[in-house]
Amino acid sequence: MNHSLNQYLGNVVGIFDSGVGGTSIWKEVVKMLPHESTLYLADSANAPYGEKSREEILRLSIKNTELLLEKGSKIIVVACNTATTNAIDYLRENYHVPFIGIEPAIKPAAFHTKTKKVGVLATKGTLSSSLFHNTSKLFAEGITVVEQEGKGLVELIESNKVYSTEMRELLATFLDPMLEQQIDCLVLGCTHYPYLIPVLKEMLPNNVTIIDSGEAVARQTKAILEQNGLLAPETNHPKYTLYTNKNVDILKSFVDGPDCEVSYLDF
Repeated sequence: MNHSLNQYLGNVVGIFDSGVGGTSIWKEVVKMLPHESTLYLADSANAPYGEKSREEILRLSIKNTELLLEKGSKIIVVACNTATTNAIDYLRENYHVPFIGIEPAIKPAAFHTKTKKVGVLATKGTLSSSLFHNTSKLFAEGITVVEQEGKGLVELIESNKVYSTEMRELLATFLDPMLEQQIDCLVLGCTHYPYLIPVLKEMLPNNVTIIDSGEAVARQTKAILEQNGLLAPETNHPKYTLYTNKNVDILKSFVDGPDCEVSYLDF
């Protein structure tokens, strides 16, 4: 499958996720790279990826990658923790464009924690991956990592129920056991979860720091574009195109802005 870079080299930053969650990354990329045009795929019809087998996650990641390349992506941000941990090695080996992945921010959490206890809220697909365990081993020596599967959170976010009673009740069942273990950092291990930060801040004590990797991912995207001579010129007038294969109105509610073209695409 080794496609050559020249065959597909386009002029947009491609981004995909299992739904609307990766727009939290998209916003950071747009902020840090204001001259870049972006193409975002919200694969909401298949959300959440975290409950699927590795083979299915890989199949969906390949499908999204092929579409982004067809539509002119010069770099691809895998804005999904589960897809990164299960598929990015394959994607990097088989496609000659740069890929930026996402993984839970264990390293900054290990640096910040005073209690030496860090909570990680993530999907089953991320927590069970070898990449997650290798990252934990590498950066969390002497740190207790309290893992919590956020089962059901993605579905509520995809249904636009971020501030619902149902969401608060579900979050409480996940947060209470972690707080009992005296965590003072909570790592958000899914790109959907930054949309929960306002609710989490209400529910968590002040001594708990919430950590997500959006800004770091945008920084890395910029660095790789620079290294490869792929940055758009400052004269470029960027276009922001976003596709979903489910509910257009829900995606629009997460990316509301005059410069965004949000539409349905069957993929």
